[in-house]
Amino acid sequence: MREVVGYNWPLYAAGALAAGGGWALARWLPRPAARLVRAGALTAGWLLAAATAATWCVYDRSGLHGYAWLDDLLPEGPGRHLVVATGLDEASRPVAARHPAAPQRTADLYDPALMTEGSIHRARRRVPPVPGSLPARPGALPAATASLDSVLAVFSAHELRRPADRAALFAEAARVLRPGGAFVVVEHLRDAANSAVYGPGALHFLSRSTWLGHAAGAGLSLAAERRIAGLVTAFAFRRAGA
Repeated sequence: MREVVGYNWPLYAAGALAAGGGWALARWLPRPAARLVRAGALTAGWLLAAATAATWCVYDRSGLHGYAWLDDLLPEGPGRHLVVATGLDEASRPVAARHPAAPQRTADLYDPALMTEGSIHRARRRVPPVPGSLPARPGALPAATASLDSVLAVFSAHELRRPADRAALFAEAARVLRPGGAFVVVEHLRDAANSAVYGPGALHFLSRSTWLGHAAGAGLSLAAERRIAGLVTAFAFRRAGA
């Protein structure tokens, strides 16, 4: 949770300022305006507390980073796999630790010209790429056609803000997967649950239908789906074939 707050500290600071500053300002306003400002301050305080609690539950208490949930999506294990990172690699090390015999490569898609969110730049400065990460582009992953058992994109695909880049990534995942291979995508969704705790911050997430649409466009089908801590969704999209 400390890391997430550190990457997104301007948003948390703005929430705290809106809650505390609004409540203090209301003391000097006429009653109708004061009620309105206090309501806004309470809303800001609620969203700040809810986002902090949700982040703690998801990232510190849910077992998300233990990757036991990956067994539900890939019962056969990740096999020869590629991890796709876009600035902050949250998967390479824990997946390698859980599956030490599975050959792994990491593709680093980070492009500061395209990924303009301050949080991803702060994360990049704090956490460098894992050793051996290969520079890549959404439309050019470092793997031969039909050579991989799985591709993993954990909290990375949404950083590709242009739909064309996401579509290119899905098409490339389909290209490098063997028949029957899986593209695992893990994301918060722009849905009621995430909107309730993250408020406007949930607009940074993408809808379930967006991810399903990208998969269908690349010829991948939804094979498995798992909810983690009520706020994170893990998809396994498979390429057709035995």
